[in-house]
Amino acid sequence: MLDPAFLAPALQLFGTGKEQLAILGGSTPSAMALLRPTGVRGWETFQPSQCPLGFWVCHPSLPWQAVFPSLLQSLPGFPVVVGITQQDPDIFPRPSTSRTLKTLDYIQTARITLQGTFDAYWQARGKNLRANMKKQRNSLTKLGLTPRLEILTQAQDMDQAVRDFGQLESTGWKNDQGTAIHRENPQGQFYTRILENFCAQGKGRVYRYWFDDVVTAMDLCIADESSLIILKTAYNEQASHGTSPAFLMHQESFQHLFEENTLSRIEFYGKVLEWHTRWTDEIRTLYHVNGYRWGFLPGLLGKA
Repeated sequence: MLDPAFLAPALQLFGTGKEQLAILGGSTPSAMALLRPTGVRGWETFQPSQCPLGFWVCHPSLPWQAVFPSLLQSLPGFPVVVGITQQDPDIFPRPSTSRTLKTLDYIQTARITLQGTFDAYWQARGKNLRANMKKQRNSLTKLGLTPRLEILTQAQDMDQAVRDFGQLESTGWKNDQGTAIHRENPQGQFYTRILENFCAQGKGRVYRYWFDDVVTAMDLCIADESSLIILKTAYNEQASHGTSPAFLMHQESFQHLFEENTLSRIEFYGKVLEWHTRWTDEIRTLYHVNGYRWGFLPGLLGKA
């Protein structure tokens, strides 16, 4: 998600024109951040809601404490605080706090490690989940419905995939709240562009789940060298036939990922919900970092 294939569409569609790219170092930068002004004397990482992680990269050997002084000196407007939002401790370990550097929890998020066999993973899931999935598949058989998992990886298929995804969201509560994806709105354009970009690199993937000839659930995903990242999930509430299409899809897609054996983990990156805990017990806390110009500011501002 720190790939230009992700960042460029986000900036084009959700940026305001006030963003600044901060680079520490010369031809071989040791840190980079895409920042936006916030408040009167502050900056923070560019963070649209569609982007699970803040746009920040840093050489592993460079301490956080070494970055903020030069960042605060270089940004326009004499800022007194810079916030680096939504960081993954498995990518950038959470730093120790100091008078001028504070951290705070963001959300807990979940992952599945793709280690061993799917059968072993499945047997480690709760008895209720395994029994429920079996019961739902038997129910579909009795109804004469055939579930089928389709995997889309070609850039030319992404436009229709996002349209189909929008149709799924339009059947549920997101349509009622006006937050559903549509191909023509900025959200739809964003997901179409990033999926096309990642598919062109062999790293985009959409799972589309069918009951006969009706699309019932979808996952929009991108990958890096080691992880599949599930960006969004939707299902057809009106064609579920008393089942959980997204759960059925995940059972099959996760099995495919175990058997494919090319990636090491599945990342959800959203806030842990009850349904995540049925699939995994691997949970960690994402965090924010604030760097201050002076040590008395955290207490004065009354926050980390």
